[in-house]
Amino acid sequence: FQSQDDRFAFTAEWYDTNASLFRRYELLYYPKDGSVEMYDVKNHRTFLKRTKYESLHLEDLFVGNKITVFSRHLSLVDYGDQYTARKLGSRKERTLALIKPDAMPKIGELIDTIINAGFTITKAKMMVLSRKEAADFYIDHQSKPFYNELLQFITSGPILAMEILGDDAVCKWKTLLGPASSSVAQTDALDSIRANFGHDGLRNAAHGPDSVASAAQELELFFPSSGGRGPVNSAKFTNCTCCIIKPHAVNEGLAGKIIKAIISEGFQISALQMFNMERANVEEFYEIYKGVVAEYVEMVTELCSGPCIAMEIIQPEPPKVFRDFCGPSDPEIARHLRPGTLRAVFGKNKIQNAVHCTDLPEDGLLEVR
Repeated sequence: FQSQDDRFAFTAEWYDTNASLFRRYELLYYPKDGSVEMYDVKNHRTFLKRTKYESLHLEDLFVGNKITVFSRHLSLVDYGDQYTARKLGSRKERTLALIKPDAMPKIGELIDTIINAGFTITKAKMMVLSRKEAADFYIDHQSKPFYNELLQFITSGPILAMEILGDDAVCKWKTLLGPASSSVAQTDALDSIRANFGHDGLRNAAHGPDSVASAAQELELFFPSSGGRGPVNSAKFTNCTCCIIKPHAVNEGLAGKIIKAIISEGFQISALQMFNMERANVEEFYEIYKGVVAEYVEMVTELCSGPCIAMEIIQPEPPKVFRDFCGPSDPEIARHLRPGTLRAVFGKNKIQNAVHCTDLPEDGLLEVR
């Protein structure tokens, strides 16, 4: 009897771009068989009959998260009933994970460390801070003797800012970072990030806020909720090609490993940003494949099925071709012919083949933009 079934209810919002308004739904999730059901709140009618939906999991369901159901991006804005609030109202927190200039060559390993610690990366952007942005960020250190050195260091090259999410995230991330001084970390916290990747008290690989309040404040600087831009991205727009880690690979926790493989092959990642793509944008992005590639529709669906990570790749000297390193678009073929390539190692099938890369050299700049 179905009403006895364990089910969780949420209020979800979807931004309808055609009508330029937010639509509200009641979203029901049945953990027993992983099915979802949606009601249109305003029109009092079923929007989606109860349907099994493999790619939604119980751990994705908490207020404040963005989920994707049949390529619609929904924001979970509230719990739908007391039962759900009581059972799932968890201690999930968001905090800022900031990778400093000294550790940028190791972002693959660091992202992997974050994922393996059980965090979800919900936003990511490689950026370059202006002196003013750096001063806003380090406002509490203004009176310290090393203040100028600090500003100089954090503005000396690109940094990677990430919003990461997890149970008790603020405290857990601070613990994972270890003591501020890398040498202290090397004696007191051997497994910590600063022990493994830091150099000294200034060049200590990464940063994390001290409290939930400062986490909210710092995230606001890097990812303004007002829809403002935040610090500029680090894209160079010259001699570049585009690579996108597809949603299935991000979802499977492969982003760090893919990034590490790209860097160890000698390519430079000069810009990186996480996006949730709307279907219309993906159709435009993939337009050159329309009517050419049989899988066009499935390719579009995959790229808007969840967050993806787009990167600007700069060719090394002497040049290697990035597209060759990605391998044939069908991972099965890649595994036979080019076993070391990204798609051979990380791809599942022709649609879920881990990465998209620019096909025509002259399209590189266009795709990066």
